[in-house]
Amino acid sequence: MTNQSSVAFMSKKVKEEFESLSAGKFENKKLYDFINRAIDDLKKEATCGVRIPKRLWPKEYVRSYGITNLWKYDLPNGWRLIYTIEADDVRIVSIILEWFDHKAYEQRFNY
Repeated sequence: MTNQSSVAFMSKKVKEEFESLSAGKFENKKLYDFINRAIDDLKKEATCGVRIPKRLWPKEYVRSYGITNLWKYDLPNGWRLIYTIEADDVRIVSIILEWFDHKAYEQRFNY
């Protein structure tokens, strides 16, 4: 029995934004590849990112998504992938909320 989990996007809009990266400029295509690598890692181990302490969670995430945990996966070039994990007795799902560069990440998390 494998410990594999699945990966989903929080919304259709987030999934479409991800897919559109592959058709973009060079930088966007690289980001698409970085996120794809992160998705592969998350499928192998949902907790491979860094758990973000509750006191640092943006209120918007709690209000909009009702999260009970929050994780950060560091991508190359200072990019961050933010996700939450949902699980039951049968499955584990990493749900991608968004990704952004380091500056936008600092703004979102008020660093």
